[in-house]
Amino acid sequence: MAGQRRTTSFDIAHLAGVSQPTVSRALRGSPTVSAATRQRIEAIAKQLNYTVDRTASGLRTGHTRTLALLLFKDAAPGGSLINPFFLSMLSAMMTACAEHRHDLLVSFQEMTSDWHVDYEDSHRADGMILLGYGDYESYRWRLDQLVSRGTHFVRWGSVRQGQPGLTIGSDNVAGGRMATEHLLARGRRRIAFLGDATDHHPEDSDRYRGYVEALAATGIVADPALQVMALASEEDGARAAAELLARDLPFDAVLAASDVVALAAMRVFAGAGLAVPEQIAVVGFDDIPAAAIAHPSLTTVVQDTGLAGRTLVETLIARIRGDAAPGVVLPTHLVVRGSTGGI
Repeated sequence: MAGQRRTTSFDIAHLAGVSQPTVSRALRGSPTVSAATRQRIEAIAKQLNYTVDRTASGLRTGHTRTLALLLFKDAAPGGSLINPFFLSMLSAMMTACAEHRHDLLVSFQEMTSDWHVDYEDSHRADGMILLGYGDYESYRWRLDQLVSRGTHFVRWGSVRQGQPGLTIGSDNVAGGRMATEHLLARGRRRIAFLGDATDHHPEDSDRYRGYVEALAATGIVADPALQVMALASEEDGARAAAELLARDLPFDAVLAASDVVALAAMRVFAGAGLAVPEQIAVVGFDDIPAAAIAHPSLTTVVQDTGLAGRTLVETLIARIRGDAAPGVVLPTHLVVRGSTGGI
């Protein structure tokens, strides 16, 4: 109706029996307001068709209520623009942001760009979530710079002591160990590893460490000749598998540091007339969608991408609010499929 007065936060405060600042804090998701009070305020706001002026609120608080998700191109030759494992986190991140009344700004970055400056200095976001493999040793200096400037950020990767900033990641050592133990239980003894065993790719090297530990527990010394460097791309996975075959060493199983590499290796083995799993058992890591529909389907170490996406968002928001938020190591588990003789 023309001339009808616009509902304000003071109206909500009057009906809820609280102060106007309490209404403001509740509607922006502040943890200083109890859940019961926040729910009562939100219900009244909904009844009155009240919406928060995000721009005005941002000007008052100095926050945009926006998180930037920066995805980085795989370094491998022929690598896809975004690793499919990271795409599976997106839904959980978007849901978590919506629940916390934040927007998620998704941006694709090149490691050669000044991404570490652009998002902080432009004030387009209150904090950053960093996803992408890349060479850790080559971009660590950028993380150090973000820390020195007080930038709020959280990254997905290997959780280790002494890393700059805050990292969330899976238990890669346990994942590599359980995958290798599974192959050993299937009677395999000459197990190859396709992935990077150096600190340039800490997640891969943690998986390799679990592999070495599992072999050692049964009295087997890992053979360096059965480890082939492979980055997370189909092209590099195929190259690594071909290189392993060219070494002409006996092996009866492969643990790949990613599903992308594992699936590419399976295609190379099939082309060479080697049957999976009868002659070579294969285990991957990540449980990307293609793993379940491959022929044979791929046994793989599962990382909970839903929990990962939510944890990244909630940890970053906690840091932005000034709350304590340590790094988190998330559990992994193995799903057994056809590539190791499962269903």
